Order: sequence, then structure tokens, then C-alpha cells
Amino acid sequence: MSVLVILIAAWAVWLGAKAMVVRDELNAATQLVPQLKRELASSDAQAAEQTTKLIAAHTSVAKETAGQPLWTLASVLPWLGANTSAVAEVARTADDVAQLGLTPLVKVYGSLNWDTLLPSSNGSDIAPLQAASPRLSSAAHAVRASSQRLSAIDKDQLLPQIAQPLSTATSELNQATGALDAAARASNILPALLGSQGTRNYLLIIQNNAESRASGGIPGALAVLTVDAGRLSLAAQSSAGDVGVMSPLISVDAVQQQIYSRRLGKFMQDVNLTPDFPTSASTAQAMWERKTGQRVDGVISIDPVALSYILQATGPIQVAGTAQAVLSGLGLPDELNDQNVVHSLLSDVYLKIPQPELQDAYFAAVAREIFVALSDGKADSKRLMSGITRATDEGRVLVWSDHITEQSVIAQYALSGAVDGPSISPAQFGVYFNDGTGAKMDYYVKRTVQLIKECPRDGYEETTVRITSTNTAPADAATSLPAYVTGDGNFGVPPGSVQTNIVSYGPAQAHVETAKLDGQKTEFAPYFHGNRPVGVLAIRLAPGESKTVDFTFGKIVQHTEPNVVVTPTVQDVKDVTLPTETAPCG
Repeated sequence: MSVLVILIAAWAVWLGAKAMVVRDELNAATQLVPQLKRELASSDAQAAEQTTKLIAAHTSVAKETAGQPLWTLASVLPWLGANTSAVAEVARTADDVAQLGLTPLVKVYGSLNWDTLLPSSNGSDIAPLQAASPRLSSAAHAVRASSQRLSAIDKDQLLPQIAQPLSTATSELNQATGALDAAARASNILPALLGSQGTRNYLLIIQNNAESRASGGIPGALAVLTVDAGRLSLAAQSSAGDVGVMSPLISVDAVQQQIYSRRLGKFMQDVNLTPDFPTSASTAQAMWERKTGQRVDGVISIDPVALSYILQATGPIQVAGTAQAVLSGLGLPDELNDQNVVHSLLSDVYLKIPQPELQDAYFAAVAREIFVALSDGKADSKRLMSGITRATDEGRVLVWSDHITEQSVIAQYALSGAVDGPSISPAQFGVYFNDGTGAKMDYYVKRTVQLIKECPRDGYEETTVRITSTNTAPADAATSLPAYVTGDGNFGVPPGSVQTNIVSYGPAQAHVETAKLDGQKTEFAPYFHGNRPVGVLAIRLAPGESKTVDFTFGKIVQHTEPNVVVTPTVQDVKDVTLPTETAPCG
């Protein structure tokens, strides 16, 4: 008996020692991850490869240690077994991620030259991206399988010291899985999008945030962006007004037509009254084809704030040609940069150029010069990628493809601008703004949006969406601002005031229960778009006036953390979307 006790005690000591080895090796690997991120961010592929080898060496030791027979034997014991099995699974998963995920990913990253991959007037080298696609898909599959194994572990049977790190590892791995899946899918469709299989033509829409539309702003300048084997050029330029009135109307589904009116299919300026960009884009494509006879391969939308991010990468541009003649003596800058482009395009152009056709010419010239800078390869590739990523995250860049296979991939991400489908998280809310002034007064409107989690009722979650809007225009806006900016009362709104249709979406299967205006219940228009509830309420703000609208959504069946998507405006997104609050219960 004493021998058995000694053996068990020795085994326990051995397990403790090996557990410390596993812990130390995994910690060492984890501590190298920030270094790897820095090396990838600085495009130091050689250093990143060495760091990845070190990470893999640590995870390999952890996996081998937790795979030894005596450790495996412990997994059959009551209580202790669940914990040792979990530790072994974490070690195996970490090594799989390092060997099958990180290692090929870093090699792929090192094989890509972003300076030659990005579109330009000389084309781009798409071949490395095409070659990398199978390895990216394989790495994504390996990490996804590892994530599923960790998620399957029953954490209720584990010690807190093991359960908590396991939950953290599972969460981080889920995020990595999403990022890798996105990279793999992008590598599959990007070559074709960049014209590797033939010339692509995209309708480029620049949304003008000074006059709000649900997905950003009224479509202003238009152009055809042509890409052929990565060679980028700007073809026909136009404006939304030039497209004219559609008669008969372009067909739009009845539900959206009911919510947003028949104007969706009548004017290019109104295709994005709906926040559903696939609807807006396909409608714009049809309008462009009817007007010009050209059927484009897709639609890309950006706004002036996104252009400012691009200018951070290209550096300043000189406004030339027609626009330069327009600028003469008007006080507008002949050089635009990331600091002045938004103010110039969304405010100064209306204050200093009275004729709408000359405003359109200015917009067109600015767009042309920015894309000339891009096509000439003047952009810093890292800054450009960073700027486009930021603009995409803020909803300022939207993409739709007329090619079904490509659109099925795009539809899985926020880049699609869809209001339903795989890109929409279960507990997502939406707040969208449509101008009712018929002018450019939204430049002066400041907004905040906040979710407030209410006390559950009848077993269901309730959430209030609070939208506060302030008209910051000067008190004498009616006379100090041009009639083109104020609308001059043409749509029944007093000059200087701003009228906005606020549209709020709740999560799928919920209901919009009530609406309040400055704390008082008020009438509103309720709808359903697909299986998402929608509330619509119009407000009018005089200069200096603020109003708060509350939409309360009930019967929410999702128990995940809510998030909200908001129309991108002139404001920084972080200043608009406030942290979620929880109302006190009692």
C-alpha cells in the first residue's frame, strides 16, 4: 500500500510540474503575439517568420507535454480528468493554430507586395494573391476546426483557473477564425474584382453627407471606375441630376417602396433612401443602364470623409481644369488635403459657388484628381489600406457586385451595406437619417445614438434606441446661409431649420413598441422590413434646437450583446455612437 501511495504522490507531483511547463510554454507563445502583430504591421516579413517559428516551438512543447501517457491517464479520473483533458485540448489547439494557421499565413503575407498588388495605371500583380488563395483557405479551415473543438468543451466541469483562460482563448480564436475566413474568401474573389478575367466597370457614387440619406448622403458625383488586370482608370463622369427622372419607375420591392416611397425607383438622388445598399446599388445600376446603355459590373459608394482617409495616403491634390477656373476669386483652396477636403466639399462649395452645375463640376474634378493620384501609384500602400479599412468599418465604403458568386461573399460582411442576411448580427439595431429639408443643412446637424437596455418584461428583453439631434447652424441661418443650403422653404421647411426622417431598425423577430419625442409618447409609423421591425418619425429643428427621439423595441428574443449601425455623417463615428447603458430595475 505504501508503495502505491508513493507512486500516486509522485504522479501528482509530476502532473503539477508538467502543468507548469504547459502553462509557461503557452504564456511564452502568447507574449510573442504582440511582437508578431507589430512585425506584420511594419511589413517585416523576415522577422515575422522568425517570431512565428518561436511561437510554434513553444506550442509544440506544450502539446507534447500534455500528450504524454501519464497526462493522458489522468484524463480518465473523476473531476481531475475534465481539467487535464481541457488543458491538453488547449495545448493541441494552440499548436494547430501556430503550425497550420499562423505559419502558412505569415508565409503568404511575406509573398505579397502591397505596392504592386494595389490597382494603378500600370496594373497590379495579382498572381501572388491567386497563388496564396489555397493556403489561406487551408489555414482558415484549420483554425476554424480548432475553434470548434475548444467551443465544444464543457466549461461547467472545470476549475475557474482553467475555465476562465479557456473562455478567453475560445473568444480570441473565434475572432481569428472570422478574420481568416474573410481573408480566404477575399483572396478567392479579389482577382476577378480587379479585372483578372476581363475588364470590369463599376459605377462609383460619391454620397454627399450634407444632405442625409440612409446609407450616408445624397448621391452627388458619379463616375465609371474601370479596372483591367489591376489597371485603374476613371471613365465617364456625371452627376445624379444628369441621370434624370425614371419613367416608368425602376422596380423596387413593395415593402421598401412602402417605407421609403416610390422615389426609390424614380430619382438617382433617392436610391439610397433605403439603408439596404444591395437594393440601392441594383437600382442605381438599372438607372445608369437606362440612361447610358452601359450595364456596369457593380456599384461602389464612398463619401467625402472616406476621400479624406484616401488623401492621407496619396498626399494633397491640386484641383485643375474646369474646377480651377471656378475657384478663381472665390476663396476655395486649389489644393485639397485630408484636413480640408470634407469642409470644402460639404460646406464651402455651397457657400462660395452659387450655381449647382458648377458645384457638380467641382465635385467631379476633385474625384478625378483623387483617382488620378491613386492610379498613378502615388498612395502609400499601408496608409491606403488603413484608410480604406477605417472607412469600411465606419460604413463609408459600400460595395455591390452584379456577379452572383462575388455578391454572395460580399453579402457576408458589413461592406455589403445590407440590412438583413449573414452580415447582420442577431442583436443588431439600426438608426438611419433621411433629409426632409431638400437642402444641404445636415452639415450643421450633430447627433448621438445610444442603446439603453431596459428591464425585461414578460421574459423578453427590451431595448430603447435614443437619438439626440442638434441643429448647430447660426441663429441667422435663414439669411446668412445661401438659399441652396437652407432650401429656401421650397419643401415647407422654414429656412435655417432642418427636417429629418429618423428610421430605426430593431433585431429580427422583435417589435417596435413605442416612440417618444423629448420624453413624451408620440405617434410614429411602424413597419416590418423582412423580419426586422422598423419605426419612422420625422423631427424638425430650428437653429440651436435639440430634440431626443426614443424608440423602444420589445419581445427581443436574442440574448447576445446588442450593437447599433448608424448612418455615417460628417461627424466622427465615435462621437455619434455612445456606449450602451443598462437602465436600473426595481
